[in-house]
Amino acid sequence: MSPVADVMPLLWIADAKPDEKDYRVAFRAEFELPVAGEVEFRLLGSSWYNGWIDGRYFCDGPPRYPLAFPEYQTCRERLGTGRHTLAVQVLHLGVFSRSILVIEPFLACTLLVAGKEISLRWKCCRLTGYASQVRRINPVLGFVEWCDTRQVPDWLPAGFNDHEWSEPVFVSRPVGPTRPLPCANPLALVHELTPAASGNLVEIFGYERDDIPARFFLRDLAPAELPPQGVWRRYDLGRVRLMRPRFELHLPAGASVEFAYCEALHHGRVHPWIMLSTGDSCNLDHYVARGGRQEFFPLAPRGGRFIEVHVIALPAEVKFLRETVVERAYYGAAGGSLHTGDALLDQVWHIGVETHRACAEDALTDNPTRERAQWAGDVVTVGMDIAAVAFADLRMCRRSLVQCAQRAREDGLVAGLSPGVPEYLTTYAAQWITACLHYWELTGNRALLEEMLPYAESNIAAFAQQITPDGLKDSMGWGFVDWGYVRNPGPSDIGVNLHCVAAMRDMARWCEALGHGDRATHHRALADNLAAIVARYYTAEFGVGGDAWTRIGYHRAALGLRLGFFNAAQAEAGRAFLRAHMLRCFPNNASAPRLSDPAANNPQLITPYFGHFALPELIEHGDMDFVLGQYRTCWGWSLSGGRTTWLEVFDTRWSHCHQWAGCPTWQLSRHLLGLQPRFDLGVRHYKVELHTGSLATTEGSLPIPGEDGVIMVSWTKDAAGLHYRLETPLPVMLHLSPRLSDGTVQVDREFTAAFPVDACR
Repeated sequence: MSPVADVMPLLWIADAKPDEKDYRVAFRAEFELPVAGEVEFRLLGSSWYNGWIDGRYFCDGPPRYPLAFPEYQTCRERLGTGRHTLAVQVLHLGVFSRSILVIEPFLACTLLVAGKEISLRWKCCRLTGYASQVRRINPVLGFVEWCDTRQVPDWLPAGFNDHEWSEPVFVSRPVGPTRPLPCANPLALVHELTPAASGNLVEIFGYERDDIPARFFLRDLAPAELPPQGVWRRYDLGRVRLMRPRFELHLPAGASVEFAYCEALHHGRVHPWIMLSTGDSCNLDHYVARGGRQEFFPLAPRGGRFIEVHVIALPAEVKFLRETVVERAYYGAAGGSLHTGDALLDQVWHIGVETHRACAEDALTDNPTRERAQWAGDVVTVGMDIAAVAFADLRMCRRSLVQCAQRAREDGLVAGLSPGVPEYLTTYAAQWITACLHYWELTGNRALLEEMLPYAESNIAAFAQQITPDGLKDSMGWGFVDWGYVRNPGPSDIGVNLHCVAAMRDMARWCEALGHGDRATHHRALADNLAAIVARYYTAEFGVGGDAWTRIGYHRAALGLRLGFFNAAQAEAGRAFLRAHMLRCFPNNASAPRLSDPAANNPQLITPYFGHFALPELIEHGDMDFVLGQYRTCWGWSLSGGRTTWLEVFDTRWSHCHQWAGCPTWQLSRHLLGLQPRFDLGVRHYKVELHTGSLATTEGSLPIPGEDGVIMVSWTKDAAGLHYRLETPLPVMLHLSPRLSDGTVQVDREFTAAFPVDACR
């Protein structure tokens, strides 16, 4: 059941002008507590904010939301008796980004003690030390932070005198009733830093704002002829993170401090540019010191693995007192684990989890550096399965599915990018149907299907309206099948049609699950009609003769195999084609074409993303050893050069942190540990089916959705068979596959069995 909506008063500064952009307002509120105890803050904003209580940083936000469905954060703190001060800095962006709405600014905050609202006495002030609109980070993010801290009062401590500040005014904004955030708040993980390199520097290029990233990158970090003008330090965060530096320095007044961020070093340097930004980029922040001991802590997070700080001041006058970063992440340490005895496979599994963590904040995003966008493809395909094998909390995935529906197009097509300025992809809209059902399988949460049913019906209706005798119209939306994908000739893209067939079949199952038999029959008929169109395409290709599989191509072959479009002989030949195709492509074939950029389409390509669809078809038909070889070769190549998060594609010129490249993580956990969640069948029901290849042993753990504790699985092989052991903290029901022994087993604590090795290939 949805939580009851609330009405929160919205505040802003009185002298705001409608067309203003990129400015900051400080809010302070004092309140009294008669007794010590836990207090509850409910916060919501139009744009990015940070909160402090009694001078101590405690929250950031807001969680992204559509205008009609705002969700506030709940932050709980234990406070003593007496007077306290809440301070909130709010950035009004005022321009398009992919994570923040373009809306007139506001802050909403209420305080509750034991369920009773406590009055807050607000004051506010513009922070004029921040220069406005100096430079965009890139066209889909905000602006760099450019601040002369000499012009910003030290306003966070409780003792600051705000009597001359003005009182905010109540404002009206086009947002719906507020509800609590249905998942956890992102974490603030603090990491201590040690410099990887350091030295003196001199300026080389231009005035301060001539070309900001070029000026940073062109500084001489090893001056031999010119006298030093400052110092620099470089840090390796271990992997790409969404984070903010939090440094304490002792500096002379007027010293300049710049933090620059990047995912990978170029020429051994941090470079403040972001790859594939669709325009100019500048990934840095700039400050002027007020003098003395001072903290530098940007308001909004940045993405990167490497940080370089440049301080322009006489080196003898620069002292580093504290060097940390605060990472914004939804997940802490993983509950899932996997150990195969193969160090590379274990590393591949782990990197998938860490990349997923790097891309999870208030939503599962495509990349923490380039855009922080909630694309549906990141949750409806690889992301939800990685989350399920690593973490017990899948609520963020559910929220992403709901927000896709909340931003549906007028014709009903659910959004492929949300909740800000939406984009619509036919393939993502189709995959959304399957993902909602899969969430039910993973969690048993049938309520999602009930809540989303009207959206799902409208989504399928949008597809039905666009079907011609040749298939779906291309004009319906962006038919993204894969990067590098080469569309078939003809009036309709068969790759897109295949995703739609899967959606219509799953929509029939959805309706059956909710007891709507007539609607299930309707959707099954739609699926059969579209499947017949696709079948004619395959029949025509085989009828022409020659190399039909090459004409069909890797993507349409894999999707057709998944959906059962081929007879047994054709399917065997199709899987052989998939294997051969992969071996022809980079990284298997070093001389093969490279996917250098989004326009470099070529039929001789593979991507890590599409492994989510293609590799299970091979695993489930006895080719686990081949697939393990692909993990070692292709994903192993992605780890070369010391990389610790996944490349977006098998090319270094794209994002260096993209969780949708991590399909080996869920595939290894599911097929080697053998547990497939089927909570749609009942509480903690699992299908047991093993695909182990020639591995001799494996052990690992799987989180139980929504529960504490994990299921531990281990097995070894010998001449007598595969010896399987499962330990669970909660009762589970196992559905053994026919290849093992068939039947169901209720397990309260421990299950052991010996299976034939050939049944576990």
